[in-house]
Amino acid sequence: MSTVAIHPSVDTGIKKGTPGFAGGTLHCNCQKDKVEVRITSNVAHNHACGCTKCWKPAGAAFSVVGVVPRDKVEVTAHPEKLQVVDENAAIQRHACKACGTHMYGRIENRDHPFYGLDFVHTELSNDKGWEEPRFAAFVSSVIEGGGAKPEQMDDVRARLTELGLAPHDALNPPLMDAIAAHIAKRSGVLK
Repeated sequence: MSTVAIHPSVDTGIKKGTPGFAGGTLHCNCQKDKVEVRITSNVAHNHACGCTKCWKPAGAAFSVVGVVPRDKVEVTAHPEKLQVVDENAAIQRHACKACGTHMYGRIENRDHPFYGLDFVHTELSNDKGWEEPRFAAFVSSVIEGGGAKPEQMDDVRARLTELGLAPHDALNPPLMDAIAAHIAKRSGVLK
């Protein structure tokens, strides 16, 4: 087994989710007065993400993030502690002002291919059963974020593959197809 660290939730192996899992509660990393977000569905497209915008725990090269319908996300405690990290980003990441933990990311642009989906980090939940990570996205970006040096990337990709997380330097093919189909419909190429 490789010693390349990806993320604490996957470094010792991928734990399968539970079919029919109906969601749970996420908490920020504050010691008290935690922000609480209730998710009333399982995540989809859960993946390791190497982009420089996603929140990662200390020492992790990748985040682990999945999507849920935005109507399945509700802030149930301490909404006053949340702020958007970057107002200009496509994904408006709502983070705790005190501890910096990203609680959910929301797309407000109705023309975006993923409008209606929120991005969440299931590691912030004590509930068991969330869909397991299934691929890795934006793998090369870990260089930009300082998670790996260029000469380590063969080892990073080998470790992701060993874990069963097919490495991609964008999103996985089904999500890239969804983006392309959305754009083709908007332009009239697809009906």
